[in-house]
Amino acid sequence: EEDEALIADGDPETAPAKLQQAVAIDPGNGDARYDYVKLLLERAAHPGFWQSVTGSQESDEQLAQTAVREVAEETGISAGPRDLVDWHLTNRYEIFPEWRHRYPPAVTENVEHVFSLLMPARVTVSVSPGEHLGYVWLPWQEAARAVFSWSNRDAILMLPHRLRSD
Repeated sequence: EEDEALIADGDPETAPAKLQQAVAIDPGNGDARYDYVKLLLERAAHPGFWQSVTGSQESDEQLAQTAVREVAEETGISAGPRDLVDWHLTNRYEIFPEWRHRYPPAVTENVEHVFSLLMPARVTVSVSPGEHLGYVWLPWQEAARAVFSWSNRDAILMLPHRLRSD
């Protein structure tokens, strides 16, 4: 039996829920074969580590509010809750040892909730300098190869199906 006190999923006794967001653009050319282009951010603390927009839920927020706030904080992109799609997908993973200091001592795993934001075109991104070194827009296949996280990779690989069915 699992000890739920070791899982970070919004429980104030443990740690806030984490979010992963697939920010992508749709070129809108009507061709079913076209590629989605995915936004990735390079972590400041780990140069060469690329990821989707991620973040932690604050105690008084709904998950969609967290997603909106994190997109704005990490990219400067303004979106509202209705602009985001909740995939109703969660990933459970072990927290990397180098990031455990951000969590209460007993927390070793996290639960991540996946959202997406579909942009009509590429926009200039203003990265949060303390968190990220830069950004890049990549075709989804390249983005899936570039990220360090399996959960980022899996969500990116689902983009074409998920975004066309929404």
